[in-house]
Amino acid sequence: MATSRRPEKPSAVPANLIPSSSPAFGTPVHPINPRRVTAIRAPPALKPPVKSTVLPILLPPATLRPLAFRTFTKKHNLTLTSSALQALATFVGKHCGSGWREEGLAEKVLEEVAKSWKKCSGQVIVEGESETLKGILKTLEGSMLGGRIVQGSNLSRQSSFNFGAETGGLPTRPALDSNTSFGMSSLEVEDHDDEEEQLKDPREWLKVIGAFEQPRMIYNFTQKHFDKSTSTPSLFPNPAHKTELFRQRYHIVHQRILRNETFQAPTFSTTRSATLIRAGSIAAAQANTITPIANLLGRTGSTHLILGMLTVSPTGFLSLSDLTGTIALDIQHARPIPETGAYFAPGMIVLVEGSYEEDAGAGTSTLGGTGGIGGTIGGKLLGFSVGHPPCERRTATLGGAEETDKNAVNAPAFGWTDFLGVGSQRATGARMNKIASKLLDPETAHNVVIASDLHLDVPSTLTALRTLLRTHTPDPSATHPVYPLAIMLMGNFSSKASLAGVPGAGSIEYKEHFDALASVLAEFQQLIAHTTLIFVPGDNDAWPSAFLAGAATPLPRKPVPPLFTNRIRRVVAEANREVWGAGKAKGKEGEVVWTSNPSRLSWFGVKGEMAIIRDDLAGRLQRTSIRFNKPDEDVDDDMPFAPSAQGNDESQDVMDLDLDLPAQPTQKQQQELDRDVQTARALTRTILSQSHLSPFPMSAQPLHWDFAHTLNLYPLPTSLVLADSEAPPFVVKYCGCTVMNPGSIAESGGRVRREGRARWIEYDIRSGIGEVRSEG
Repeated sequence: MATSRRPEKPSAVPANLIPSSSPAFGTPVHPINPRRVTAIRAPPALKPPVKSTVLPILLPPATLRPLAFRTFTKKHNLTLTSSALQALATFVGKHCGSGWREEGLAEKVLEEVAKSWKKCSGQVIVEGESETLKGILKTLEGSMLGGRIVQGSNLSRQSSFNFGAETGGLPTRPALDSNTSFGMSSLEVEDHDDEEEQLKDPREWLKVIGAFEQPRMIYNFTQKHFDKSTSTPSLFPNPAHKTELFRQRYHIVHQRILRNETFQAPTFSTTRSATLIRAGSIAAAQANTITPIANLLGRTGSTHLILGMLTVSPTGFLSLSDLTGTIALDIQHARPIPETGAYFAPGMIVLVEGSYEEDAGAGTSTLGGTGGIGGTIGGKLLGFSVGHPPCERRTATLGGAEETDKNAVNAPAFGWTDFLGVGSQRATGARMNKIASKLLDPETAHNVVIASDLHLDVPSTLTALRTLLRTHTPDPSATHPVYPLAIMLMGNFSSKASLAGVPGAGSIEYKEHFDALASVLAEFQQLIAHTTLIFVPGDNDAWPSAFLAGAATPLPRKPVPPLFTNRIRRVVAEANREVWGAGKAKGKEGEVVWTSNPSRLSWFGVKGEMAIIRDDLAGRLQRTSIRFNKPDEDVDDDMPFAPSAQGNDESQDVMDLDLDLPAQPTQKQQQELDRDVQTARALTRTILSQSHLSPFPMSAQPLHWDFAHTLNLYPLPTSLVLADSEAPPFVVKYCGCTVMNPGSIAESGGRVRREGRARWIEYDIRSGIGEVRSEG
């Protein structure tokens, strides 16, 4: 009987194989026993080539600094810290050896590190302790051969969107909530072309950013860039945060001024400058120089240009403060620049040109300030002229647009900074412009409809709202109906302070007002199923009105509670079911967003940004503004920091104004319109020059300290909505920013009375043009 022979276990292959005649297949040196069953193994990879030996050297960071500065700063607009320079010098000395300079090895390594840093991180500062830099160097180390980067290695095949631990050790692309320039995940879309093709509706690229969702960016004045705050904001912060609020405002305005052409120092030598001046080649001998207040001591009788905040001293006199001290300000002979085109009030950061006068006494100021106490220096500043800081266009701050700012002598300073959490201009701007050009039809209006003062307890308001909705409901028989991208309805939603004990304004009545609004919206199901409804509260809305009785609410303030708005949400959901039900073509459903005051609306990432605030700014400015004496006629009006003389850019001072004008105004109506034009231009110039939505002291407008950054207007938004019931309705374009005030939706409360008509503003996000419309 034949017996089967059990197969023996395969013999173990020695660890140190002797090379055979066929190394590609890894054949062993000893023959295979035919009677044995061997396990089939996958052939190993080719044996890597022997690396050439590089003799490491000790490379001092100071020796590498010129080459690193030329590569990182001049070519890639990056800044190296001392720790990062030390890490790069150590890496280059170890892996490039003595040929780092003669053979150009270090330059290629630094170039690859700079490119990888810009792909992996949105920060401008390269720090040696950063995990990103460590990951880049670790991956680069495995891709070098003989001091050179091997072509075709893992590093060269990777992109900025797939760096990870599994692909070579580099960190993955940071998420949106980190300090990065990327973050397309916030728009609910990955960085793939196939998924972009699925987003055919421009509304998919609209995003409402509430004040309590906006990232907090802190300006680092030592390193000249913005950092994302790592601390958690609170409604009960440390008292030191109040001081930091004003310091941040000052730093932002100060760095903005120093990059203006008027304040740029000449690049040629003093001798050459004096020669040109004598020859009459240039008009100005020196650039404007800002003097700190502390430096005025001992310089009596000299003229200086001061950047400071207007404040009122405890003795009741006007003062000027900066980060170094405070000085009493005498504006008896001062002139405002411009005289009738801007407001000047305590809490604003202004430029003052004047002469310093030191007290003859023992430090007691003639204006009531005591020298040396509380940072106040003795003497006073005799002001000659007072003006707002020059405004900076959005393209000068971020860049990316076709038009360039004539005042910006340097490249955009913060192109890699993500201010809103939707991506930076340098990282996503080109891609967003490409997507916008595909989705925004040049022949179709892509409007955002804006209406304010929606007093739901006033019957005429609901009538005006029906007119607005009816106007924007297209004909059902139209082949390609056009709906507005968004309809923004702003408070106050009650003409009286709700929940404050006022008769007829209790919680039950307040909810019934929103139920009435839901009934009106239910009449236009096609419209609300194709658009986005955005609601912004006012001072009379819950909950702050319950304990402030309609007074100035601390900004920012939260949305109207869902307790009062549930029925509106149900109406929108029902409209979506009726319009986008089963068996029908699917599209972008209608939605309703209850946001904070203020808030932001962005479209296509960083391409467009609209700042929104509901506040009576014009009335507060008129109540708190400073009154100047009438100037003499023979005084020269040419001031270097006046808005009309900034960089000789005449277009910057020209405002395109759109007001709701009657067909044939009477003489009285024409006088009111002239005042309205002046008010609109002054309000626009003041807010944009201050780069802040609330340039007032805390006593005039309370702020939540840890959320005050949401009121910054830096960089300048594409458009700004100032829902001010005390200002006329207008559309003004200044420094590339479209400023709009829709006024009251019911024209019966407007300056020019037209009973039974509705008024709103339509803003086209493609062209950046706004228009005041009136129907009825």
